[in-house]
Amino acid sequence: MKLILASASPRRRELMGHLGLPFEVIPATGPESPPAGADAGETARALSLAKAREVADAYPDAVVIGADTVVEIDGAILGKPRDEADAKRMLRRLSGREHRVYTGVTVIRGERTESLWERTRVFFRPMTEEEIASYVATGEPMDKAGAYGYQGRASLYVERIDGDYFNVVGLPLCRLGQMLEKLGVTLH
Repeated sequence: MKLILASASPRRRELMGHLGLPFEVIPATGPESPPAGADAGETARALSLAKAREVADAYPDAVVIGADTVVEIDGAILGKPRDEADAKRMLRRLSGREHRVYTGVTVIRGERTESLWERTRVFFRPMTEEEIASYVATGEPMDKAGAYGYQGRASLYVERIDGDYFNVVGLPLCRLGQMLEKLGVTLH
């Protein structure tokens, strides 16, 4: 059985290593087009499904995993920042507030598909303008939904979470393990 992660994310690659299974990374390259009018959870799920389908079409005998993460606050979806100014704007919005991180996960094995989203509530402490500018200057926020990486320096600003830590990093491992086992992939 060939296992493929359809993501270029180094964080997801690292998390996949926790499964203890050999896998390949073959990122989806198609455009990320969220469905019109979808909420954050459905957006993340639909994007994960599109990524998994693209790679599964090219590798029909493999088990393919697609994932996508979005941040939601006040009903608005925050993806990856366009530039440093956008990253600062996002961090100001998150500062001192609760938001939600949604990761959509899809597993395709042949004709069978499992697709869902996981939500984790994240609580940021208030950040000063200096902290925001310093954090953005590290470059860490630039390729992450919501302009932060909890597993990195942003951990200094997260007071607590309610839910799956790995979901915030980009791949809810407990749910993924259940999905793989449902599709006949043995994890132990």
